[in-house]
Amino acid sequence: MARYTEPKCRLCRRAGKKLFLKGERCFSPKCPVDKKGAIPPGQHGQKRRSRMTDYKEQLMEKQKAKETYGVLERQFRIYFKGALVKKGMTGEALLQILESRLDNVVYRLNFAPSRSAARQLVRHGHILVDGRKVTIPSYQAKKGQVIILSARAIKIPAVKKALGEKRAKVPLWLQRKAAAGKITRLPNRDEIGTEINEHLIVEYYSR
Repeated sequence: MARYTEPKCRLCRRAGKKLFLKGERCFSPKCPVDKKGAIPPGQHGQKRRSRMTDYKEQLMEKQKAKETYGVLERQFRIYFKGALVKKGMTGEALLQILESRLDNVVYRLNFAPSRSAARQLVRHGHILVDGRKVTIPSYQAKKGQVIILSARAIKIPAVKKALGEKRAKVPLWLQRKAAAGKITRLPNRDEIGTEINEHLIVEYYSR
């Protein structure tokens, strides 16, 4: 499966803000976004100051959503088409689809420090859904399903640290007890903590 393999800090600098793609490492004083601010990546980053247009704003918001959830263009477009046929607001439905990805659910349950780490746990077969091993990060988790960490995963240092983090909070649409979590319902818009303006994404695809 294709995935982004370049430095993640470039994506944050291009977006002009932290996307927290590296989890707690984004709080390090060495973070390039803190050191270099909103300067775009690349040799000529300081000189690339183009005028902000409606199209550019919509495009940047779509790119930010893709990069936050680790989704490539083709799959993101499929998600948007799926959101179009759902009842309610298209933008909110799109975010609910993204939040329901198994790798994101694993991350929201604080089983992993970042979405990329959660994706790796899924790919390596460390996640059980209703007692069945699932190795597809984009698997759409559903209401009532139980997500469990494998016995091997609990011994991984990064996972053990994430499980022991007392400050971490599990969203209200999820329940967690030790190394097991359950999806009680789909999240409401105000429960999705990502700073994404979904209306701009809808406008982008509605051109």
